[in-house]
Amino acid sequence: MVRAVAGVADNSFDGLRRPCQGGAMAESGTVDWFAAGDEGERGRLYAYRIRGRDRGGVLLWIGGVGNARDRVLTLPGAAGHRTVPVFRTAGQARRYADRRGWPLAHPEADTLELARVQHWLADPARRRVPAGAVLDAWNFFEDLARGLPAASGPRQTAVHDGAYEKLFGDACDIWTPEERGAVQELLTAGVELWNSCLVSVKPRASAVRITGSVGR
Repeated sequence: MVRAVAGVADNSFDGLRRPCQGGAMAESGTVDWFAAGDEGERGRLYAYRIRGRDRGGVLLWIGGVGNARDRVLTLPGAAGHRTVPVFRTAGQARRYADRRGWPLAHPEADTLELARVQHWLADPARRRVPAGAVLDAWNFFEDLARGLPAASGPRQTAVHDGAYEKLFGDACDIWTPEERGAVQELLTAGVELWNSCLVSVKPRASAVRITGSVGR
């Protein structure tokens, strides 16, 4: 993911405990709406590859401009739920965006090695924290939850702020037991959200209604 991370974690993020509906990879037919965000929101579009143990693929990520927050791009689905468009390659994601007049800000996809985070979570007491992958995963789960308004879970507190600051400074070896536990809980919930949220594989759009400005 092409992004600069500074400061502390976003306290307004409600967390990730309740996954969005679905869980299976849903092959979409034609979607009639391509949502870029709230009215007037501006951002730059990037392809982002997720490599997880249970689910992987390339999705589209909106880097917010000004006061707009970063978030994963989602589409409206059945029964009011939102879905995450997922592609097998960065080229497919790029062509999907190009057809809508939204060229990617960078032609290649950055990669989140989520499997490394999952490996650590399976035995955190004995394994070394993969700091870079954990930082990327934390940011990704926040951005994913912003694209899925139905997601909810553990609210981030001052404990999370302290853990994030140490992680960002590559000092997670001095996490307190409380900070370590908070990070493990948040990441476990984030993995659950990613593995269970409804996705659209290689979506197509015949009629496009733009609700924001991406890549401009």
